[in-house]
Amino acid sequence: MAGAVVRYDTEYQMTRVIKTLVLGTLLSLLLAACGAPPAGAGSGTLQVIAGENFWGSIAAQLGGSHVAVTSIVTNPNTDPHEYESSAVDARAFASADYVILNGAGYDDWGHKLLSANPSTSRRVFTVADLLNKKPGDNPHFWYNPDWVDKVADRITADYRALDPANAGYFSQQREVFATALKPYHDAIAHVRASYPAVPVGSTESIFVYLAQALGLNLISPSEFMQAISEGTDPPAQTVAQFQDQISHHQIKVLVYNTQTSTPITDNLRQLATRNGIPVVGISETVQPAASTFQDWQITQLAALQAALSRQ
Repeated sequence: MAGAVVRYDTEYQMTRVIKTLVLGTLLSLLLAACGAPPAGAGSGTLQVIAGENFWGSIAAQLGGSHVAVTSIVTNPNTDPHEYESSAVDARAFASADYVILNGAGYDDWGHKLLSANPSTSRRVFTVADLLNKKPGDNPHFWYNPDWVDKVADRITADYRALDPANAGYFSQQREVFATALKPYHDAIAHVRASYPAVPVGSTESIFVYLAQALGLNLISPSEFMQAISEGTDPPAQTVAQFQDQISHHQIKVLVYNTQTSTPITDNLRQLATRNGIPVVGISETVQPAASTFQDWQITQLAALQAALSRQ
């Protein structure tokens, strides 16, 4: 009898264990079918991935303590147009609640990572879509101050939708960011008022939107700027035209992209220096990387203003 009792107890315990495992498995399947909650939902922190650190800086300031932002392209020695994603990037995209990409062909690598890691709970914001831009259009949207504000509004709206419990907090962060951007907007307004329609040149299209905001007259051949931006050889006649503009002092300042260098653009910079024309560099990523978007922009604007004052 004692042996029978032991066997019965053992079988009973095993049956309970099996039932528990089956119920646990069924519960897991049911939760998966209903859709897992966003990664940030449980912790109260949204996991945000930005393709580039200029959008990442803005996203971090707007999210404050309720977001954790990772920017993919941060290296000042890297041309974002030619960035090659890694397995680490793929894992970051796969676990993100919210992804911000520039679009318009600028960061196609990011869209490929999203396609490789589909998710119904992850929200994706492509800036080009907000601005009705497409591949082939000038993708340097962060150099348009009006669009910077528009993007900030959209990110805030997305944060509020993703984390309704902290909607009020995100609205407050938007107001704080507007205050932080005021010196940046003031610097743009000052240049626009002080140097209206001054003719300037740029080695590529990175400066087009900012030149428009500053009220400067960017006279460099558009075909030249577009070709350099796309990494192709500009038409020979545009190179000759650009050289003439410098040699005949038709431009007062030459702006170049610090992250893109070719023999042709290097030649133009040297030609400008020999002709006493100030040369100013601007970048495609926040520099230094730990700086904020607005501080980076203000530093560049100060250098440009100093160059314009020498005309």
